[in-house]
Amino acid sequence: MLYSIGLPSLFFLVAFFYAIVGLGGGSSYLALLALAGLPFEQIPVIALICNLVVTTGGFWHFYRAGFVRWRIIVPFVALSIPLAYWGGRLTITRDFFSILLGGSLLFAAIRLFISDSAFKSPKEVPYSKAWRIGLPVGGLLGFLSGLVGIGGGIFLGPILILSKWVNAKEAAAASSFFIMVNSLSGLLGHLGKASVDFAVVLPLALPVFLGGQMGSRFGAYRIPNTGLKRILAAFILYVSVRLIGAGL
Repeated sequence: MLYSIGLPSLFFLVAFFYAIVGLGGGSSYLALLALAGLPFEQIPVIALICNLVVTTGGFWHFYRAGFVRWRIIVPFVALSIPLAYWGGRLTITRDFFSILLGGSLLFAAIRLFISDSAFKSPKEVPYSKAWRIGLPVGGLLGFLSGLVGIGGGIFLGPILILSKWVNAKEAAAASSFFIMVNSLSGLLGHLGKASVDFAVVLPLALPVFLGGQMGSRFGAYRIPNTGLKRILAAFILYVSVRLIGAGL
């Protein structure tokens, strides 16, 4: 029912607002698809494909704008990629899926409520420390990302920002790359147990691409609109509470 009354339009809006802060929107795609009543096995595959569409273009814009810090990004993705694939291969129950997804959405809401102006002065991080922290944290986030069907940037962005390792736009660039590679890895894992329904994916891929391009351009080259982000955060918070309640 939700699909017939404008699911592509909702996906466009999600892609636009998430792309502003370097995210793909996977957690919200999952929630919308779940509410639309799509088969449980298909939901992570569709969400991961949409994640890839948004973050591939988004990372390119943040890269062109000069916000990529490879010294920070590489340690987090090194172990996350194989663990995202492993997580994608595992099968979980619908209730557990709802709880994990609800928790992921809470992280998204928290990130969107945080004002970018609060994180303007990142501190220099020794390369050895980045690897010491990045490997286990990135691995854990990658595994959770593949398991649920998201890209993981929802978790990585707040961790980097609150640690003051990067500023807001550098966090967006890191999140975009992290989501891109882990969405691909997780998708390969999920394809081992579910196929792609192109009749569903294609009508969603175009609005997601357009929304992601517009949002990432806005986020990379202009100051994000905090008011709009907080409206989205309130919506995500509402959906996350519903999903967690449904899983308990």
